[in-house]
Formats: sequence, C-alpha cells, structure tokens
Amino acid sequence: MTPVHKPRKRGPPAPSPPPPAARPVQLPPPGFIADRAEAAARVERLLRYQFRDRALLDEALTHQSFSDTATSYQRLEFVGDAALGLAFTNFLYLTNPTLGPGALSTLRAANISTEKLARVAVRHDLYPLLRRKCARLDLLVGQFIDSVKEELNEDLATAPYGGSVVKAPKVLADIVESIAAAVYVDCKFDLEKLWKVTRWLFEPIVTAETIDEQPVRTLHELCQKHGKVAQFKTWQRGGMMVVNVFVGGEMVGLGSSEQKVIAKLNAARDALGKLVSGAKQQVLITGVGNGLGDEVGELRECKHKLTEHCIGKNWPKPIFNLLFRLEREGGPAHERKFVCSVQVETQNGTFVTIGDPMSRLKDAENSAAQKMVELLLQL
Repeated sequence: MTPVHKPRKRGPPAPSPPPPAARPVQLPPPGFIADRAEAAARVERLLRYQFRDRALLDEALTHQSFSDTATSYQRLEFVGDAALGLAFTNFLYLTNPTLGPGALSTLRAANISTEKLARVAVRHDLYPLLRRKCARLDLLVGQFIDSVKEELNEDLATAPYGGSVVKAPKVLADIVESIAAAVYVDCKFDLEKLWKVTRWLFEPIVTAETIDEQPVRTLHELCQKHGKVAQFKTWQRGGMMVVNVFVGGEMVGLGSSEQKVIAKLNAARDALGKLVSGAKQQVLITGVGNGLGDEVGELRECKHKLTEHCIGKNWPKPIFNLLFRLEREGGPAHERKFVCSVQVETQNGTFVTIGDPMSRLKDAENSAAQKMVELLLQL
C-alpha cells in the first residue's frame, strides 16, 4: 500500500533575525590631537623649548575627566598659578619703578586673569592638545571661542582683552598655567628661565600705559564733543562683573570680566566701536534712548523708574509680591529680611525677577525692580 504523505501545515514565516547591532563609532572629540607625541611636539615648537621630562607635558595636557587612572593637570595648575603670579610680579616691579602696590596688583591681575589666560589658550590653539572626555567642556570652550571671534573689530592675535559676554572657561586658563608649570618644574624651578620661555605667549602684556583707562578717556572725549555724557553702570552676573555704558539714556556698550577694571575697559571699547562706525552712531546726534539706563544702580529709584517705563511702553504696571519674610524667632526687628519679586508683561512675554533680601520691604521691592531693569536692558 502506497503511503500517503499529508502536507504539513505551515505556520507564519519565522521572523528574520535582527541585523547585528552596529557598533557605535568612537569619534575623537572635536579638535582633539589624538597623537600625544604630536601634541607634545606642538607645545615644544610653540615654546621653542625641549623638555627633559616629557611626562610633565603629558600630565599638563590631561584633564581630570579623561581617566580615573591618568594623572591630571591639577597639581601642575596649582604650581603654575603661583609661578606665573610671581614671574609677573617680578617683571612689573622691575619695569614700573614708580608704581605703588595697588597699581601693581591691578596690572598683575589683568595679566593673569582667567579671561586673559583663556585668550592666550585660544590664540595659540591649545585646547585641541588637551586629553578630556567631557562634552559639556567642549561646548563651553566652543562658545567662548566663537564669542571671541565675533567681537567687533577684534584682532585675535593682538587683543589683550575683549568685550566677550561669554564667561571664559577656567579650563583654558588652566591649560596655560599647567604648561607653564611643566616648564618650571622641568627647568628645576628656575623662575628666570620660565619667564624667558613663556613671556612671549602673553603678549601684548597689559602695562600701565594700556590699562590707564585710555578707552574710557577716549569715550568721554568723544561724547563731550557731541554734548553727551557717558555713564557706566556695574553689576554682577554669576562670577562675572558686567559693565553697561549709557549715552543719552541708551545702552551703547557692554563688557564683562572677572576683574571690574577690565570689564569697564571692555565696555568702553565696545561702546567706541558702535558709536564710531557701528549701529549706535545716531546716539551721538539724537540721544534717543530707552529711558532705563540712567537709573540702573540707584536702588531707591528703581521701582519708580520701572513703573514709568512700563507705562511708557503701554505695558501693564509691574506686579510686586512679597515672597517671604526672614526673621529669627525672638530676634530683634533689624535682623528681619524681606524678599520680593516683580512681574512685568511685555510684548515678548512675561518676565519675573527676585530681589535680594533687604531689611525694609520698600528696599526689597526696589531690589527686585533693579534686577528687572537689568534684565530688560538685555532684551
């Protein structure tokens, strides 16, 4: 008997096996020199200095984010900060025999500030030499570099300081200090040798002639010729000192730095560029402004000034609110503190600022108003 073959029931086709997972492509960080021998050679060519111990240079070019096992530049940065401070102290003392300690301290601070050293790192393209694994660090450094390059009428090769409103990332200054420390340790702590090797990196060095507020004086002279007055208003944002320049009630310049004197110079230079050949030329002729600038910094007038400004713009009046009252139970009345907020509705949206703790309610409201004025000036 011939066997009968029954057809097998076919189920749904088996799913195709998933393709093998693609391995993530490990790309080096933007602008990173992966060849460490080449990175070290670049520094040696830049300094015209041959290291006896290249391990020092490898340490100076390693950020703490790179590896748990690799030695970072933190110890060298500590040494470099002190060594450069002493090197500049010696130089400024010898080249400025008539200056007192206050002026010498200002000059030293201007030359070794985070902003100045960060610009040294940008000018000599040192960041790509640093081993690191921190995307946020790359982002912050990239923003600062872009800001520096966009500065009006700036020459990156010669500008001792600029008007960038982007805070200089400390890592850039750290690289300069760490490389300087590597030289200092490699040459057996010879301060004179360190200065000879690294001095040219910091050119142009800020001197008594270039930090004597010449841009400020030039700005005042320009305004006087047109019957105007330049006013400087200073405030803090994070760890930065920010200076606004007002002419005829309109903000025409902005500068920032960790050092107040440098922030003022930055603001004056920014204002000169805009008044002479930029977008604010008409201010010297018309003096038309937004009406806010003259009162920034005068705390007791800020609430009144803000209210007037809102009315002039056809905005609703600012709304002030007492957020909370700080007082110690059973303590004296003069230790009581008030914190207020203010809300302003504009055509661009609603803005809220919170003032500093004040011992009087009125002062707390004015503090909130002052911060709102500063905010509106940036819009």
